[in-house]
Amino acid sequence: MNRIALNMISLAFVVFTANAQSDLAQYVDPFIGVDGGGNVFPGACVPFGMVKVGPDCGNKDWNAGWDRDGNIHGFSNVHVSGTGGGCKYGNVLFAPITGELDTHNYSSPRKNENAALGLYEVELSRYNTSARLTALQHSAMHEYTFPAGDDSKIIIDLGSFLASHERQYFVGSEVRILSNTEIEGYTRIRGGWNIGEPYTVYFYAQFDTPAAEYGTWKSHKQMPGEKVQYDTNEMTGAYFTYHTQAGQKVTAKIGISYLSTGKARMNAAEMTSWDFDTVRGECVKQWEKILNKVVVKGTDEQKKIFYTALYHAYLQPVDKTGENSKWASDEPYYDDFYCIWDTFRATHPLFTLLTPTKQADMLRSLLDIYKHDGYMPDGRSGDDNGRVQGGSNSDILFADAYVKGLKGIDYELALEAMIKNAEVAPGDDERKEGRGGITDYNTKGYVSTRYERAGTRTMEYANCDYAIATLAKGLKKKDLAEKYLLRSHNWQNIWNPNIESLGFKGFIWPRLENGSWMNEDDYSVFQGGTWPDFLYETFSWEMSFYVPHDMKSLIEKCGGKEQFTRRLDTYFTHERWDQRWFMGLFQISNEPGFLTPTLYNYVGRPDRTAEIVRQTLRERYNSTKEGIPGNDDSGSMSAWYVFHSLGFYPNAGQNLYLISSPTFEEASIYLENGKTLLIKAKRASEKNIYVQSVKLNGEPLDDCFFRHTDIANGGILEFVMGSKPSKWGINGMINE
Repeated sequence: MNRIALNMISLAFVVFTANAQSDLAQYVDPFIGVDGGGNVFPGACVPFGMVKVGPDCGNKDWNAGWDRDGNIHGFSNVHVSGTGGGCKYGNVLFAPITGELDTHNYSSPRKNENAALGLYEVELSRYNTSARLTALQHSAMHEYTFPAGDDSKIIIDLGSFLASHERQYFVGSEVRILSNTEIEGYTRIRGGWNIGEPYTVYFYAQFDTPAAEYGTWKSHKQMPGEKVQYDTNEMTGAYFTYHTQAGQKVTAKIGISYLSTGKARMNAAEMTSWDFDTVRGECVKQWEKILNKVVVKGTDEQKKIFYTALYHAYLQPVDKTGENSKWASDEPYYDDFYCIWDTFRATHPLFTLLTPTKQADMLRSLLDIYKHDGYMPDGRSGDDNGRVQGGSNSDILFADAYVKGLKGIDYELALEAMIKNAEVAPGDDERKEGRGGITDYNTKGYVSTRYERAGTRTMEYANCDYAIATLAKGLKKKDLAEKYLLRSHNWQNIWNPNIESLGFKGFIWPRLENGSWMNEDDYSVFQGGTWPDFLYETFSWEMSFYVPHDMKSLIEKCGGKEQFTRRLDTYFTHERWDQRWFMGLFQISNEPGFLTPTLYNYVGRPDRTAEIVRQTLRERYNSTKEGIPGNDDSGSMSAWYVFHSLGFYPNAGQNLYLISSPTFEEASIYLENGKTLLIKAKRASEKNIYVQSVKLNGEPLDDCFFRHTDIANGGILEFVMGSKPSKWGINGMINE
């Protein structure tokens, strides 16, 4: 197709979809995935918002604050989303109460709870009060409605925070009432999921209604009329008392900062209106810029799941530019990488596709962290690195950015940081940053069982080494590229060809320091693990498929294309005892399995990829409170859904998208450079899941993959779908 014709088609589609863009905000339901292990944050925030205002419930032991059971304690202003049992934040809690204040127990049952884009609202039945919450980047608005009475109160608890088995610990707090409409202070907490150093959350709040009385407390001792409680490593708080008429509203603007109360006051000033709906409208407007990046043609139910998934993908990491408590810098600063082990596989590639400037800012931030802290993080929260789960996966983000042409990144510095990951042991705390166990890896070619997570580390370090080789080759550093390309084959050093299971031979296996294999009586290919074990959040049957950079060798070790296909079939169909979380042996609820459904493409069976992907989308995602198949992991599960519903999925770190099965008849992706990628899937339906043919910009695409560079300047991707497998894509990708 000639360029003029292509441009005319693109223009016509842009006109159509521009007219079709309705209120996409209506399709976002923040309650999708709050339950059933999804752990998403149901409160209000903007994309990558530093302030995430929402309820803290029950025993305050859930990472996002919300719990279906138990009372609501109040509404804190800083949360994370989709991070499992690992708590962080839950700081600077406000609550509307009536009657006498009991600082030990002021929680309330709830009713009429509701959430929408930029909005959380609920009634507290103990007090006959209600709350509406919304937020901007650095500030929150709380609107409270009271009954008639002389003892209506707003309390501010600076000793409240979230805690779980990965506990946070109180360090100190301070509060200062400035007037009958103003208050400021801070709370200092340490620990949490990343076992981080203390962080301080400062706040400044202004109310639209003068209080009749006020007071403070320290260690639960109330002091009416006292304005200040200084930091003596004790829990402090404050209250404002109002004489209210029935239905009277009191509104608070709350600025949050990690630097000072003065900076918190500046941040509160970003909220220029006292009208709740106006502020919420500003929040929604920021989200619409993200939601309108992709316009799909589908049912309301499809749109609800899709746009909520897109929303969830953009909750983290957090843009804290100008709020770095550790050093001054002109570079962007992002925090709450929670963690890159989860997000490098789908979430960050989604940012690269839809908002590459934001992705570049995040990578610049990682490099700035490297310059000042010594390592790029895999996990970071509260301005402190912590919790490397598998590889040094920031390496893969930079390779991914380079091959996809992201600009504005110092790739020479990135290579330096990646090589430090690969060569310099991180010291005593090998979970904090860098690569644990590289003393073995760099001498023996594998991580032995004297180190924890030896299998996961070996497999992932090999992929990270491939990322280093990719960037080194691009920067024309031939010797470095060859060195790390050779190391990228190290995964083969823990491949035990003699292990048999379910009719297949060859699996990754624990290897001792002396080079011998662990006895088969002491380990199993179905044995899962976590921090101290051989494998992290996976098992050998699953992790033995994780060689995304060297599929040709993996297929050969598995016995060739036909045997590899049978092995995949067994993986997806073999019954497990817990079919709620597993589909066969496949667990979409954990990231090591994310890429596996698309591995059929490498052996010419895209029909099986289509079947597995469609089954997963249909059975594991829905629009209920349990609508995400496991912990969302900072938007990872949601990004997986977004990609596959569009019909393709990235092999992160490579200039490669693997085709699966598009669910929408039409989708338009509005790229940041002003170009449009139109995806048309003729006859796509629940029945017609198989690709019959594909055209890219009018030319037949016989391979079951395409490259980011093929679509970076827009174009038209046209599928014809059918109810039966076809011969399309049967040549596979074995040479990729």
